[in-house]
Amino acid sequence: MKKSVLILAAIAMVAFTSCKENAADKVSEENVAAAAERDAESGKFPVMTFAESEFDFGTIDQNTPVEHIFTFTNTGDADLVIVDAKSSCGCTVPEYTKEPVAPGATGELLVKFNGSGKNQVSKTVTITTNTQTGKETLKIKAFVTPKEGATTGSPVQTK
Repeated sequence: MKKSVLILAAIAMVAFTSCKENAADKVSEENVAAAAERDAESGKFPVMTFAESEFDFGTIDQNTPVEHIFTFTNTGDADLVIVDAKSSCGCTVPEYTKEPVAPGATGELLVKFNGSGKNQVSKTVTITTNTQTGKETLKIKAFVTPKEGATTGSPVQTK
């Protein structure tokens, strides 16, 4: 028993005496200033504010390509970066600016729709950004008039 107490005391003494250096002496004022600046910047985000978040093409003929430009403004406190833009289907193609958009500046996102489908059609474009939410959504819709001779509905079976 005496032996184990003596060993524990020796281990404790080595542990306490091995940390002679004061950690506060190693802190650089430059590093403290850089960390403070980084922490102040971490609360700043860009905000993507669209003039409109939905666009209606109205009535279009089937397979008629149409496009619309969505305009947005960065109303936040940091540069806005669009990482990706994807549509809900292959018939809609978004094109966006690859350059960062500074606070207060405007940008554009072009959405092309090839006019596929029939009747009322709705599509979404999801934009991945460095905003606080990380994603923004736009919607387009149109009433697509089928071409002459195109079938609407299911075929009638006869016996």
